[in-house]
Amino acid sequence: MDLEQFAALRTPEGSAALDAAARVAGGDPLTAAAALRSAGVPAGLAAAALTQAELRLRATGKFGPAARGMFLTRAGLEQATRGVVARRRAERLRAAGVATLADLGCGLGADALAAARAGIRVYGVEADPLTAAMAAANAEAAGLADLFTVEIGDATAFDVTRVDGVFCDPARRKAGTGRRIFDPSAYSPPWDFVTGLAERVPHTVVKVAPGLDHALIPAGAEAEWVSVDGDLVEAALWCGALAQVPRRATLLREKEGPVAGAEARAFPLTGSGDAEAPVGRPRRFLYDPDPAVVRAHLVAELAGDLDATLADPSIAYLYGDEARPTPFARCLEITDVLPFSLKRLRALLRERRVGRVEILKRGSALEPEKLRRDLKLAGGEAASLVLTRVAGAPTVLICRPVPA
Repeated sequence: MDLEQFAALRTPEGSAALDAAARVAGGDPLTAAAALRSAGVPAGLAAAALTQAELRLRATGKFGPAARGMFLTRAGLEQATRGVVARRRAERLRAAGVATLADLGCGLGADALAAARAGIRVYGVEADPLTAAMAAANAEAAGLADLFTVEIGDATAFDVTRVDGVFCDPARRKAGTGRRIFDPSAYSPPWDFVTGLAERVPHTVVKVAPGLDHALIPAGAEAEWVSVDGDLVEAALWCGALAQVPRRATLLREKEGPVAGAEARAFPLTGSGDAEAPVGRPRRFLYDPDPAVVRAHLVAELAGDLDATLADPSIAYLYGDEARPTPFARCLEITDVLPFSLKRLRALLRERRVGRVEILKRGSALEPEKLRRDLKLAGGEAASLVLTRVAGAPTVLICRPVPA
């Protein structure tokens, strides 16, 4: 899409095309396109409207009902923060006293809109003219145009003395190709500029990839990893006055709300990130930590809470004698601990008439789907198989889930 096509979508005819596209999106694209053509929508406008309708359907998982009125690009949607995460970040900024915020590289405006809804005046900067236009349109659709404005420009040239807080989500995909960038020095804005913001603005937050090397975390910053319903979605660096602890894993649970649409429940686990958990033999129960806990290097802190140990110092499975309730890990009861042998495992599962297995793995090179085929399962029982290492040796644990 270009600016001319976007402008067409903003006309009354474009709005009608978007409404028509919303009614047919989600099915066969050729059938949807034919339906719009039969309704008299010009081909170019129909294609643009259908693209928006499909993107809005995909965006519902991130933004909820608000996605129905947003303008989106594929790349912008990919990098945009989930609504539940953006809301929580905005609340934390507001609680810290941030009243004016620069969103450098604001994209489609997901974080800026959340901050504006929290009462923060947001100045967005976006280098891409189409994305900037969409962000401004999203602010207008949300009724927040007086609190969130967007300018087209270079994020590094923005005068940060105008604000008391900065949020930056540097682009991590190569322009024109969409390929992921794994080297922070190739981010846009550049990594040295991003990390230098904390020296210029007392309240600085930087959104980063969850796989960020811990060695790149600036001294004194709080590094937080966030998961939503068990999916690791992002990491962020809270700098300056915003830093509270060295490391934090935050688990957000949207699916556990008491009623549909309820605000997510948040579970934080904090620590230094450099503690070590004790190592011992496998015990009766296995804990599989949430990926945010693992990436934050807080497995040792969780082990202390659960009175648990590792069976291998490099594998983030924990073992305990009791099934203690925790939001930070899934718990399974271990029935068998076997040195890995396909023949022996297959025979044992056949003996127990196991026909369905879930396969978890850490520290194993085995491919779960290939193993599933090789087991040639038959029967009506179910089991959980954990492929791992114990004291360096390939091991399989046969387990059954413990109710949450």
